[in-house]
Amino acid sequence: MSHNENQPLINKTSLVSDIQVSEQRGVPVIEGHLKTLPSSPGVYRMINSKGDILYVGKAKNLKKRVVAYTTPERQSNRIRRMISETASMEFVTTHTEAEALLLESNLIKRYRPKYNILLRDDKSFPFILVTAGHDFPQILKHRGAQNKKGDYFGPFASVWAVNETLAVLQRAFLLRTCTDAVFANRTRPCLLHQIKRCAAPCVDKVSSEGYQTLVSQAENFLSGGSQSIQKEFAALMQEASDELEFEVAAQYRDRIRALTRVQARQDINMQGIGEADVIAAHQEGGVTCIQVFFFRTGANYGNRSYFPSQAHDSELVDIIEAFVAQFYAKTIPPKTIFTSHEVPNFVLLQEALTVRADRNVKILCPQRGDKRKVIDHALNNAKEAHGRRMAESATQLRLLERVQEVFKLDRVPARIEVYDNSHISGAKAVGGMIVAGPEGLMKNAYRKFTIKGAAPTESHARSEGYAAGDDYAMMKEVLTRRFSRALREDPDKTSGQWPDLVLLDGGKGQLSMGLQVFEELGIDDIAIAGIAKGPDRNAGRERIYLSNGSPVIELESRNPILYFLQRLRDEAHRFAIGSHRQKRSKAITLSVLDEIPSVGAKRKKALLHHFGGPVGVAQAGRTDLEATKGINKALANKIYDWFHPDG
Repeated sequence: MSHNENQPLINKTSLVSDIQVSEQRGVPVIEGHLKTLPSSPGVYRMINSKGDILYVGKAKNLKKRVVAYTTPERQSNRIRRMISETASMEFVTTHTEAEALLLESNLIKRYRPKYNILLRDDKSFPFILVTAGHDFPQILKHRGAQNKKGDYFGPFASVWAVNETLAVLQRAFLLRTCTDAVFANRTRPCLLHQIKRCAAPCVDKVSSEGYQTLVSQAENFLSGGSQSIQKEFAALMQEASDELEFEVAAQYRDRIRALTRVQARQDINMQGIGEADVIAAHQEGGVTCIQVFFFRTGANYGNRSYFPSQAHDSELVDIIEAFVAQFYAKTIPPKTIFTSHEVPNFVLLQEALTVRADRNVKILCPQRGDKRKVIDHALNNAKEAHGRRMAESATQLRLLERVQEVFKLDRVPARIEVYDNSHISGAKAVGGMIVAGPEGLMKNAYRKFTIKGAAPTESHARSEGYAAGDDYAMMKEVLTRRFSRALREDPDKTSGQWPDLVLLDGGKGQLSMGLQVFEELGIDDIAIAGIAKGPDRNAGRERIYLSNGSPVIELESRNPILYFLQRLRDEAHRFAIGSHRQKRSKAITLSVLDEIPSVGAKRKKALLHHFGGPVGVAQAGRTDLEATKGINKALANKIYDWFHPDG
């Protein structure tokens, strides 16, 4: 057998030896805490020498749970690595194991520990909100903290599902979607009333009592009473027809059709179930896919796929248990949760989720009947999503292997960072960083940089020695900030947050600026390159500039690597220009009232409501200004003088 054939075995043995040596340091640390540990429920945290939290766990008996870590040979490789990195531990005792589970979920969500099974998609779900505190409530899409007064309906799996439902609600119940400010300043019906999507309460086209009836009908529909409302509309349509009011009858007909349309979309019959989530999981090839279907009042509110990280060496039931605990740490659980597999500690989970929801929550795993059919449907979706992810990952890995060849890297890149800037003559300049890896775009790692020193104005540019909107200076600032922070926070490059390849949108100039930054910071082990469009900025004839002095690379137009690099560059451009537009829009929407001394947020709001906008304020007289709530005579004169400096 040749030396090369032996090499992998030698490396593997060396790796195991290193872990064993490290374990000898970690085990005594853990053993040192056993003497004072109580036998009560609680949460423990494993911490490395830098103070980073490696793992968060819960236990019914802290002492019995932690003692298991003193025998690493019985643990999985992932846990053995964790033990080897442990330099200290922290503990919190709780009254019950359910409290410990809730605390564990919150801490995992907060710290994202390296060795926990993690739910990576942390986006909140959209809801439909019917506002309160107004004679004519507004119906709108809502995402985030539920701190506005009103009734919330959901969650919906996607914004698309919310928008579709809102469209139905507008057609069937004619509820307003405009803001209170717009509502208060309308003098005639808007277009939505003309196309029969709003009852126009803003101009008294419907009474308060009549509008409240519409609101009650909409809430009844969202709560599962669609059949009763449909019957009510059918009776009213017949009544209008009998009285020869055919236009009114046609309106009820259209509203019935809108309700029928959304009911026909429910591809799974969950009648009698009420409020439930269906969670199904499929595991194969070291990858786990969890599929969640949301059902409210028997209606299918959509589904979403999840691929937990750090789960390749864990049992499927343990992954489901960890997923359920983390998933409902950020959203209120429904009354019933159906799972595709029996969860080992489902009684404990039920108790914890009941505390979280402040009402009874059940976790069930039906084995037969209609409920099992729904679970099997979700399980099939999980298998299909898993297959797509595996196919995408295999394709992505092949692309990354080709990238290694093109850029002459020492290994297949696990993290590629791409940078681009966006501005208008230096104004509102923003730098964008996108990240790609073996699983595709890593959107949770994206970063935007507000350009601070790279010449937002001509005068400042001259003082700094370069032109306004200097792309090179902007790129230098972004790279300097990004990698200076990386050097401060992770000088040993062990966190996985350092790139294997840096791509800059641009040619020789951007590349030379990147090389200058790396030289100044003492970074010499990261590949960096520029990708620029070809002659006449012709996409498809891109040129790749390498940092090692190699000739410029021009890939063939049909080369899949060129297409891959174009996608990365375009995504960086999209992200940078989107951030720039957001910043510019925010600046544009700032009212001229913000510049007037003594006019704070409340007075500004009062003025805008009273006059309908900043133009109305600018044209108002002193007496009119003084009539505004919160504006006295002195302030009215000050506002008037601001807009009329010549008297």
